[in-house]
Amino acid sequence: MATGFNSSKAFGGGNWRKTKMADTDKLVEQLSNLSVLDIAGLVKQLEEKWGVSAAAPVAVAAGPAGAPAGAAAPAAEEKTTFDVILTEMGANKIAVIKEVRSAVPGLGLAEAKSLVEGAPKTIKEGVTKQEADEIKKKVEAAGAKVEIK
Repeated sequence: MATGFNSSKAFGGGNWRKTKMADTDKLVEQLSNLSVLDIAGLVKQLEEKWGVSAAAPVAVAAGPAGAPAGAAAPAAEEKTTFDVILTEMGANKIAVIKEVRSAVPGLGLAEAKSLVEGAPKTIKEGVTKQEADEIKKKVEAAGAKVEIK
């Protein structure tokens, strides 16, 4: 007997929708176990691979439909992750490079030097307010100017 597209055998016995749902449920479960930093890295990888940006959908999802304009403001105050940005290198480049390297584990000397010399550059992304403040304090003590966003 020939198996056509209308046959239940063509779609794995008619359960192909259940299989697809099980796959997406498994994917959702795996993503739920990732940290915020891992998810941010995944988003960047997908943006690069597919040539898209997730910025527009995030901006649209900021407030519920039909909500007054002031309703989005409290959500911005509840920010939990911050980016530490080196705005100016300052006069003591070597001390700044040392502090940047201590703030970013695994950063090599050459990478830290190019980051510092290329200011304004992001030192670290997705950190807590406390960690961002600590990094800012140390790097500014070394002579650079730092901004937290």
